[in-house]
Formats: sequence, structure tokens, C-alpha cells
Amino acid sequence: MNPTPVTLNDAERQPCEIWTRVMGYHRPMSSFNIGKKGEFHERRYFVERRAGQAPAHSAV
Repeated sequence: MNPTPVTLNDAERQPCEIWTRVMGYHRPMSSFNIGKKGEFHERRYFVERRAGQAPAHSAV
């Protein structure tokens, strides 16, 4: 049984609001000024490794 793909036109779509934690508070990105939005897009993410594991190489 293959599921039927769902297709929506633009009038049926709903915007997705992105929230992030800044200075200890969760805030929607829509409330950010231009500078804060730029900082958000420049963030680097990391994965903490367990003690004793070899360091992972980043693809940055």
C-alpha cells in the first residue's frame, strides 16, 4: 500500500514560526531585528562527545 502524496497550493499553506533561545529566553525569530537574525544564521552547532571518545571532525 503506497500512501498518496499530499500537495498543497500556496493558499493552503501555513507559515512555520521558528523559536530559539536567546539570553535565557525563548523568542520567535520573527521578533528579531536584522542584526539578531544575522547572528542566528551565523551560529555554529556542535555535538558533545562522550568522555574517552576521539574528537569528531567537523565539515565546516
